[in-house]
Amino acid sequence: MIKASLYSILRRRIIAITLVVSITPLLTLGAVIYHQHVTVVEARIEDQIRHLARSQANAVDVFLNDRTTLLSILVETRSFEELGNQENLDALFNVITHRADGLGLVDLGVIDAAGRQVAYSGPFALKGLNYSHEAWFRETMSRGRYISDVFTGFRQLPHFIIAIRGHGPRGPWILRTTIDSQVFNRLVRSVRVGESGDAYIVNTKGYLQTESRLVGRVLDRQASLVPRRFGEEATVIRQTADNGATRYMAGAWLKSKNWLLIVSQDSADQINSLHRTRDTEIMIILLGCFAIIVVTVVTTQTIVSRLEAASRDLGKLNAQLLQRDKMAALGKMAAGIAHEINNPLAVIGEKAGWIRDLLDDPALRDSAVLPELEASLDKIENHVERARKITHRMLGFARRMEPRLDDVDVNRVLTETVELLQNHARVNDIRIELDLADDLPIIASDQSQLQQVFLNLLNNAIDAIGKDGAITCATRRVDKEIRITFTDDGPGIPPEHLPRVFDPFFTTKEPGRGTGLGLAISFQIIEKMGGRLLLENLSPRGTRATVILPVVIPDRK
Repeated sequence: MIKASLYSILRRRIIAITLVVSITPLLTLGAVIYHQHVTVVEARIEDQIRHLARSQANAVDVFLNDRTTLLSILVETRSFEELGNQENLDALFNVITHRADGLGLVDLGVIDAAGRQVAYSGPFALKGLNYSHEAWFRETMSRGRYISDVFTGFRQLPHFIIAIRGHGPRGPWILRTTIDSQVFNRLVRSVRVGESGDAYIVNTKGYLQTESRLVGRVLDRQASLVPRRFGEEATVIRQTADNGATRYMAGAWLKSKNWLLIVSQDSADQINSLHRTRDTEIMIILLGCFAIIVVTVVTTQTIVSRLEAASRDLGKLNAQLLQRDKMAALGKMAAGIAHEINNPLAVIGEKAGWIRDLLDDPALRDSAVLPELEASLDKIENHVERARKITHRMLGFARRMEPRLDDVDVNRVLTETVELLQNHARVNDIRIELDLADDLPIIASDQSQLQQVFLNLLNNAIDAIGKDGAITCATRRVDKEIRITFTDDGPGIPPEHLPRVFDPFFTTKEPGRGTGLGLAISFQIIEKMGGRLLLENLSPRGTRATVILPVVIPDRK
């Protein structure tokens, strides 16, 4: 339970640290990119609305300049007498109206030096009116040309005029025209963009000179607008509404410096692309975070699971090694006990034999207790023999810790070992074939340990094949050596693993199926016997294990 809790904590820590290290830079990068994109979009909106204001101000200047130029040409090319004639003025106005779509001119009027309108062509009855008290009349007389602010005048309708001063024999005079407010308003409104876009003109005091979609009607005063905030060049001011929306206002002064063209627009009309970019970026970041989380969790789970499996295998291996140590200690103890018991048993057996020799004395042959003595001796000898067998078995148990040389028939040991594994091989459809040489001598070796080596090699071959295969066991004498080969048709050993196959605890088997000690122990056993153990891959597949033993003839003395 403690280990499981530790691995659970380790898993959570690895996941948390990995996610923080991986996701934090991703989120930071996303925030930086989004901020940069917002800055670029805002700059683009400002540049766009500034360009609109500048361009439209130029268009209005061109509009006014064209009308002013037209009146200047008429004043310079026509005399006061000619234009003061009503018929001539009507004819001229009709030409201008029909051939140039009126140029937005509502009427034409000729005014003498006293301020009296001597001729008028237009929709209103204004002939004979006296303008001497009007500010625009005085301004025109003093400056030579004049473009008025929007006013109501005698018509009680918002309009503005353009007036040009001329000179004649009778003194100065004025040619005046009224500009169609609808034509002028359409020109200004043409720059509006989107549902929230607005464009209008104000004078230096903040009074509207054209209609506005949002801020008021003509001649309304825009109190919140301070014209002097706008500089010589087109200037952009950013305002924040109560609902948090941002509105951009760009102002550009006309050349006369009397009128300021304002173009305004909500950022929402231009911000949709920013929102789409933001949503796309958020989606990419979310998908990236999801992928990072999935990969992190899966990878961490895999790593920790393998650590847990390795820990379990290590625990099992430690238990096996501990058991081996216990068995080795028990074997040594058993050998010591057996030797200690054998000595008194030998004495008891010797004394029992001496007593039996005494019973052959004629003086005792006729004794009435002779049968009882013989029965007691039989019991003594039986129990001594029984004790000897027990100690012999104890010594046999300890033999693996203390190898001894036996007379070993290698062919017989190999045959017996194969018989032990035949059923296991048959279940897996594996054939074990024997190819035994007839000229093998009996050698001095440790039969039980040699059989252990054969068992290890055969088990490895069966495990490597898995299902449906063959193993060939062959014995040969080569000079002063005996070679025992185990050849299988399994997949073979990866070349990179061959140098390590005899290392303790190295195994290519699946977790839980091998400890990595079989080949290491076999290698040590054969080495102690003075032989060699070789392992090699075959082509195209298969493995061959070769045990090489020296021919040691048993001592017959």
